[in-house]
Amino acid sequence: MPALVLLGAQWGDEGKGKATDLLGGSVDYVVRYQGGNNAGHTVVVGDQKYALHLLPSGILSPGCTPVIGNGVVVDPAVLLSELSGLADRGVDTSKLLISGNAHLITPYHTTLDKVSERFLGKRKIGTTGRGIGPAYADKINRVGIRVQDLFDESILRQKVEAALDYKNQVLAKLYNRRAIAVDQVVEELLGYADRLGGYVADTTLLLNNAIDEGRVVLFEGGQGTLLDVDHGTYPFVTSSNPTAGGACTGTGVGPTKISRVIGILKAYTTRVGAGPFPTELLDEDGEKLRTIGGERGVTTGRDRRCGWFDAVIARYATRVNGLTDFFLTKLDVLTGWERIPVCVAYEIDGKRVEELPYSQTDFHHAKPIYETLPGWSEDITQAKTFDELPKNAQKYVQALEEMSGAPISAIGVGPGRDETIQINSFL
Repeated sequence: MPALVLLGAQWGDEGKGKATDLLGGSVDYVVRYQGGNNAGHTVVVGDQKYALHLLPSGILSPGCTPVIGNGVVVDPAVLLSELSGLADRGVDTSKLLISGNAHLITPYHTTLDKVSERFLGKRKIGTTGRGIGPAYADKINRVGIRVQDLFDESILRQKVEAALDYKNQVLAKLYNRRAIAVDQVVEELLGYADRLGGYVADTTLLLNNAIDEGRVVLFEGGQGTLLDVDHGTYPFVTSSNPTAGGACTGTGVGPTKISRVIGILKAYTTRVGAGPFPTELLDEDGEKLRTIGGERGVTTGRDRRCGWFDAVIARYATRVNGLTDFFLTKLDVLTGWERIPVCVAYEIDGKRVEELPYSQTDFHHAKPIYETLPGWSEDITQAKTFDELPKNAQKYVQALEEMSGAPISAIGVGPGRDETIQINSFL
């Protein structure tokens, strides 16, 4: 059963696009299963850099069919803009498929997201303001609008009216904002129907049939494990399930059909937005990681918070996802440090803790306990095999593998498409 899940094992931004791209030539389908255009992948092909927000990375691989699953929330304006931008650069986007059961992000979702975040003030979560949370809330409250509703004006209007009956009261009475007109929203959404119609399909049936026929299907998560709404650092999380279980609910493919679960780990740690971050560096090392690593959000444009590698988080990701492999990215960024600290455990209330605490309070108070490993100064971007890495770089990778609880099967040694060392095949 050649079905794989590929997901972030930290707080997102680990380099999932590079990992997906590595598999692109061998994969028949690449499927986004959750999140929306609050995620982002950067893929470098030759001298071209592509920033993807909503589309699966497989859209850049000829012969691969990219799929947006039912667990994704879709902003149609963003999707069409992204498709148009790729087409202008000569990328064939005609194979894209979108689940008719995926929910839509509407103009009132983005409005509510922005005003509610501002209303929270210093208690804000750090959302991207793109309407993702409100769209998922409507899905759970059973007042959401799905892609398939674009093709039935009567149903679409009924759903928009029902949603705005309540939301306009909130906008006007709580936030002192102007009410949103039903006709305006309906007209805008109907305008997307013809342009999206050719992409919409029963993706659950298609993907299950593909797997049964022996096709290779890669399920691609957005964000990362520690941003999962159930298993992340709540409430500083996203509104969906980037963890491996989300691949099943977000596509309609059962767990017994998943053969490998690959976690993407950055060789250090980054985070965007608010929330606890035990290994965060607020010094020259943190700024150096940010600068060398180009740590700016693909979607948000915000500088990422940077810190040393956290093995406690890596072990947690292995456990909650059932990881079979790791892809370690951005090892090259660490070149030039004489000594490299690695967080192996936390100190909480004077006690050593080696597993991620379930208590939000404890995690907020966690202090990193470091072991220091020797660094290297040699350029590693031309390395093609593990043995070609400097000895200290090899020892660093081996130490992270031992601490994290799953084998490291590939290593990113530079931003380029071919700057990857593959140790074990994922297929």
